[in-house]
Amino acid sequence: MPYLLKTEPGTYSFADLQRDKETTWDGVSNPTAVKHLREMKKGDELVIYHTGDERTAVGTATVLSVDAADPKKPLVKIKAGKAIANPKTLEVVKADRRFTESPLVRQSRLSVVPLTAVQFEFLIH
Repeated sequence: MPYLLKTEPGTYSFADLQRDKETTWDGVSNPTAVKHLREMKKGDELVIYHTGDERTAVGTATVLSVDAADPKKPLVKIKAGKAIANPKTLEVVKADRRFTESPLVRQSRLSVVPLTAVQFEFLIH
């Protein structure tokens, strides 16, 4: 299942992930977002989304491993993918009917959002 991970670019940007090549996704405290992290599986595809002033899907990544030994703080290791050639802003996403029921639009504070395959493909192309 694909997911979208939100990050404040001033804190940790997609460029930082590309530089580091891999990172452990942490700092998530919302119970619903933590639940989504626990549900991730090795090989799941990810969209990295910049919050703040940008509000744009900017790149891709892949889940390398999930350690949910501590259910309140799962450790999800991710690997950088590629920058999205045609980044989609939140404005574009909100205008697209494929996202009408998406937590990306309906629960804007959620930092880990499950995506459908159709939503994922839309965001990366």
